[in-house]
Amino acid sequence: MSTSQPDASRSSGDRCTPDHVLHARTGTDVSPEDVVLAAGRDITPRNLEWARRKLETEGPAALDKLLP
Repeated sequence: MSTSQPDASRSSGDRCTPDHVLHARTGTDVSPEDVVLAAGRDITPRNLEWARRKLETEGPAALDKLLP
């Protein structure tokens, strides 16, 4: 029986992605819908209002805080 070795197929330059590259925003405005979806919630009037308040207090960084 053969065993797979996933590390053997990786090149020596294959590394984890650095944190400074892992950003969801592309410089565009963050909408309340973006925040609701990033939080894993359904788009409802109540959740949109929550997202609006979150954006008012935290700014666009509110989205970054929700995403891994």
